[in-house]
Amino acid sequence: MEDKRRRARVQGAWAGPVKSQATAQPATTAKSHLHQRPGQTWMNKEHHLVDRQFVFKEPQQVVRRAPEPRVIEVCLYPGFIDLKEADWVLQQLCEVVPWKQRTGIRDDVTYKQPRLTAWYGELPYTYSRITMEPNPHWHPVLRTLKDQIEENTGRTFNSLLCNLYRNEKDSVDWHSDDEPSLGRCPVIASLSFGATRSLEMRRKPPPEENGDYTYVERVKIPLDHGTLLIMEGATQADWQHRVPKEYHSREPRINLTFRTVYPDPGGAHW
Repeated sequence: MEDKRRRARVQGAWAGPVKSQATAQPATTAKSHLHQRPGQTWMNKEHHLVDRQFVFKEPQQVVRRAPEPRVIEVCLYPGFIDLKEADWVLQQLCEVVPWKQRTGIRDDVTYKQPRLTAWYGELPYTYSRITMEPNPHWHPVLRTLKDQIEENTGRTFNSLLCNLYRNEKDSVDWHSDDEPSLGRCPVIASLSFGATRSLEMRRKPPPEENGDYTYVERVKIPLDHGTLLIMEGATQADWQHRVPKEYHSREPRINLTFRTVYPDPGGAHW
C-alpha cells in the first residue's frame, strides 16, 4: 500500500516501483545526467555557431580613377581679316562660290535648308543625311584664306563647308560637328564675313537628364565681319551650337568652316 502511494506521487517518465532506497540511485544519476546534457548540448550549438559566425575582414582598397579631363577650347579672333579686305572677300565669295540650297531630312521628313551651302575638299562629307560630293577645285581666294588661318593657328585643314545666310530668316539649328569622318576632337575654324550674327552654344546635359536642356549652361557669341572662331578639344563632344533666326532685318552673311576630313572614319584621331 505504501508502495502504491509512493508511485502516485512520483511524476515523470522514469517513475517506477521503488523497491528499496538503494534502487533510487539510478534516478539521481539520471537527474544528474539531465543537468549535464543541456550544458553539453549548448556547447555543441556554440561550436556550430562559431563555424557560421560573421568574421569581419578589412575591405580591399578600391582604386577609383578620376575621369579623363575633357577640355573645351573656343578661341575668338576679332578682326582676323581687316575691314577693307573683308569687304572685298565678301563680294568675291558671293559671286564665285557655287551656292546651292540643299534638301535635308529630319525625322524622315524632307525640308529645304534655310541657307545656301557649298563644299570644297578631296573627299565627300556627310552630315544630317546630306552628302556633299568631292570638290577639289578650290578658288584662289578660299585657298589663300585657308593658308592664312593655318599659318596663324598652327592647324591644318583639307576641307571647307561654306554657308550663306541670305537674311535674318536663314539659320542653322542645334547640332555638333561630331561626324565620324572628322575624327575625335575635331578642330573647326569658322571665318565670318558680312552681317553680324550670333553663335549660340549650350552644354549637353548629363545622361540622367534624359536630353533635357532646360538648365544647361549657355553661351552667346556675336560673330562680326572678319572674325575668326576656333572650336577644338571636347567642344563638339560636350556642346551644341546654332545660328538662330533674327527678329530684325539682317544683310547677307557668309560663314566659312574649315575642317579636316579623314577617308577612314577610324581616322588618325581615333
